[in-house]
Amino acid sequence: MADMSACLRSTCRRAARGSRAAVLLALSAGAIALPASAYAAAPPLPGVSTGSVSSVTYSSAILDGEVNAHGQLTSYAFQYGPTSAYGSQSPLAPAGNGTVTIKVSQAVTGLQPGVTYHYRVLATSPGGTAKGADRTFTTPKIPLSVQIAGVPNPVLFGDPFFVEGTLSGTGASTREIVLQANPFPYIGGFKDVGNPEVANSAGGFSFPYVGLLENTQLRVVTVGSPVVASPVVLESVAVRVSFHVRRARRRGFVRLYGDVAPAEVGALVGFQLLAPGTSINEGGTVVKAGTATVSRFSRVVRLRHPGLYRALIKVDDGAHVSNYSEPILIR
Repeated sequence: MADMSACLRSTCRRAARGSRAAVLLALSAGAIALPASAYAAAPPLPGVSTGSVSSVTYSSAILDGEVNAHGQLTSYAFQYGPTSAYGSQSPLAPAGNGTVTIKVSQAVTGLQPGVTYHYRVLATSPGGTAKGADRTFTTPKIPLSVQIAGVPNPVLFGDPFFVEGTLSGTGASTREIVLQANPFPYIGGFKDVGNPEVANSAGGFSFPYVGLLENTQLRVVTVGSPVVASPVVLESVAVRVSFHVRRARRRGFVRLYGDVAPAEVGALVGFQLLAPGTSINEGGTVVKAGTATVSRFSRVVRLRHPGLYRALIKVDDGAHVSNYSEPILIR
């Protein structure tokens, strides 16, 4: 009996070993079916491709790319910056959940002029985030431009004034500029006046000008190539008028007289009574010869209306412009 029991136990162990081997063999051969969920594939990554760049200005650009959502709900954005580390990213935008490649683009602003930027497109979905290849573009420099004005304009004959303005554009704070003048009758051409200057950090500049004797065309140009010139400004020179009064010998009459510089022999003189909101002409005369630099006028008039008077010197010779005297009170 003992021998029989031992035999049975040995037989059972062999059978058990055979059953386990059969199960392993069946698993390896695919004979035992597993649940379908065990074979479910992970969602695919989006397909992305960094495209070109368009509409590049010194401060903005439009970045292009392509995205394929591969059936997954997908969003995209562009990364950009002055290095391949980027540092800036456009807002996420929807790319849908289609299965075809679509073109995408976004505008980026706040760029700096004359800088090379790196950029790439990226897309994210349940399958993860895919990144396009790195590409670059360079923003253009801001073109230099100059704007000027004469302060004051017109300037009184013999008085100093300033040519003020702004130089703007890339490199404005390091470019030299020079003032040029072309006096009446404007056929001599522009010539440098004084020494060059450099605009301040904000691009501003101011050229002092002393002794302008006649109407003059002015401009400011950059020194060196390329030459950039401001628009031409005409700085007018107004005649200087002195105006006086004294009692005449005849009762009720006064003598109105004065000087005009520069000498404007033959120019018309008008006397005006300044009334509230208007002026009333009270006769006139012409400018007569005086010295080489100063001419004179004088006229005895009947004083009908005491009040504030001024003299107008009307000039039309092209070299100077008309001007009023300071008003005087006549009682």
